[in-house]
Amino acid sequence: MYNVMSKKAVEFIDDQEILDTLAYAEANKRNAVLIDEIIEKAGTFKGLTHREAAVLLACELEEQNNQLVKLAMAIKNKFYGNRIVMFAPLYLSNYCVNGCIYCPYHAKNKNISRKKLTQEEIAKEVIALQDMGHKRLALEAGEDPKNNPLEYILESIKTIYSIKHKNGDIRRVNVNIAATTVDDYRQLKEAGIGTYILFQETYHKENYEMLHPTGPKSDYAWHTEAMDRAMEGGIDDVGIGVLFGLNMYRYDFVGMLMHAEHLEAAMGVGPHTISVPRICPADDIDTSDFSNAISDEIFEKIVTVLRIAVPYTGMIISTRESQASRERVLKLGISQISGGSSTSVGGYDTPEPEDENSAQFELNDTRKLDEIVNWLLEMGHIPSFCTACYREGRTGDRFMQLVKSGQIANCCQPNAIMTLKEYLEDYAAPETKLNGEKTIARELASIPNDKVRRIAADHLTELNSGKRDFRF
Repeated sequence: MYNVMSKKAVEFIDDQEILDTLAYAEANKRNAVLIDEIIEKAGTFKGLTHREAAVLLACELEEQNNQLVKLAMAIKNKFYGNRIVMFAPLYLSNYCVNGCIYCPYHAKNKNISRKKLTQEEIAKEVIALQDMGHKRLALEAGEDPKNNPLEYILESIKTIYSIKHKNGDIRRVNVNIAATTVDDYRQLKEAGIGTYILFQETYHKENYEMLHPTGPKSDYAWHTEAMDRAMEGGIDDVGIGVLFGLNMYRYDFVGMLMHAEHLEAAMGVGPHTISVPRICPADDIDTSDFSNAISDEIFEKIVTVLRIAVPYTGMIISTRESQASRERVLKLGISQISGGSSTSVGGYDTPEPEDENSAQFELNDTRKLDEIVNWLLEMGHIPSFCTACYREGRTGDRFMQLVKSGQIANCCQPNAIMTLKEYLEDYAAPETKLNGEKTIARELASIPNDKVRRIAADHLTELNSGKRDFRF
């Protein structure tokens, strides 16, 4: 039985509720009266239920679909403006004991080069990332209690935060590791992580178990209930997502929104971020094996309706997607993107030889970080390297309250401008710096609060003289 407050995965992600929702959406995909009512509700910018969102995703009416695009863009602008937060993944180890059939890290893959970074190698990776201009990382590691124990992850986080190279420093470390215990999550919180990220891959229990035949990850309940344990351990910023293409996309779309609703209802705050990766080729993995791959058009509609359904939640897109694909969805709701990424273990300091491959998946956007920053600037966005909310304690429900009230903009816009200025001074190519300075001048003048605008202007002057790390 469906119970949003339950701590049991099969009850807060109830299969029959999803099937009933999909049937309801299919029956109403051309019901203009109902769809208009849902769009009107969505126009209050307070979000939608999973069933209402499913109807919009299924909608086949051209006029209403055009309205959805306009509404998603309006919501994106209201809560996130033209700011795009930048990050990079850092792969620590690809040793893994799981048997996930869609991931080249699976234990039976004998072709992939198995690697685990030492602390000295991690330091070199961090320096390489700092020299690009990155301030925010997402740690990635396979699940292997022997090679990648929690102690290794904690030591790695400590190493990352300790590295100060020239004007570089990593100010926020998000962590994407396997589901674990409340005590382990408590230790991650004490280590100073930002967001704990864990993708569900698919919410369809039967397919999940088929896709994960062996290893700890094969336990559907343990994996799906991980975010509850993370929050019980004190981590109040969590990030969810599915890997679109593994299962029927509408099923996973509804399941993901039900998960968000559960966290809001049972734990007091919904997910800080939602990621929308699509399956792509990798070593030992042929995407033709998966018949549920989604088109660009469907992908864009998923982003559109997610932005409308969960207006307060950040949305992430990685370098799995091409430049063209990322450009289309940025305006629809994406608020964070990776740049200059490597999915190889140790791939930042020393590019892999052609005869080795430790990557988790192939990149579709292979541009350097500075190219992506300049691209964003030319499209009118503010590339932001801000980590202020995490370091000022604006996390969990405190962050959400500020977002919902609209007050977060008083922090985000000046922080984005100041961190962009840092990037321009320390790392940018001449063309990027020229475009960035024009953007800063424009955005500074548009800060509505006089006091905030004056303080930001003063800090920009200080940044010119070599000082760093100002934040609201």
